[in-house]
Amino acid sequence: MSDSTPDMTDPSGRQDTAARLRNLTTRLLSLAAIHSDRLVNEELARADARKWHYAVLATLDEFGPASQAGLSRRTGIYRGDMVTVINELADRGLVERSPNPADRRQNVITVTEQGHRQLLTLDKILSQVQDQTLAPLTTPEREQLARLLTALVDHHGQSM
Repeated sequence: MSDSTPDMTDPSGRQDTAARLRNLTTRLLSLAAIHSDRLVNEELARADARKWHYAVLATLDEFGPASQAGLSRRTGIYRGDMVTVINELADRGLVERSPNPADRRQNVITVTEQGHRQLLTLDKILSQVQDQTLAPLTTPEREQLARLLTALVDHHGQSM
């Protein structure tokens, strides 16, 4: 076998990857994120949901009724996209839109009982995906990873 012929005998598939790629933390982070994102999207799609649906429902559940602009700030979803997300959730009966009594130009978005039930379903789905994604890690390692990722996200100013 020549040096240019890949050795396909390594079941991990890593032997054919250059060491500098195997050890590049940002690349590993990206690969793990791609895998996790794919699993999350696939499993949420089975429940006829998307990540943005979950973000809005979880935010409303935790903080209570909010304006679309407030939801946009808390979730990191662009205002223009938020309109679409709210429309999708309202069409499914998961949220209600009502005029803000203090400012009739604004809508107040509230999670419905059906939306709360959907959120609990999505919580279970995402918990299972998280367990699947993090399966090789112990509980302390998972907690450490969460702390480290939170530090990175906070440092770079991303909304969680």
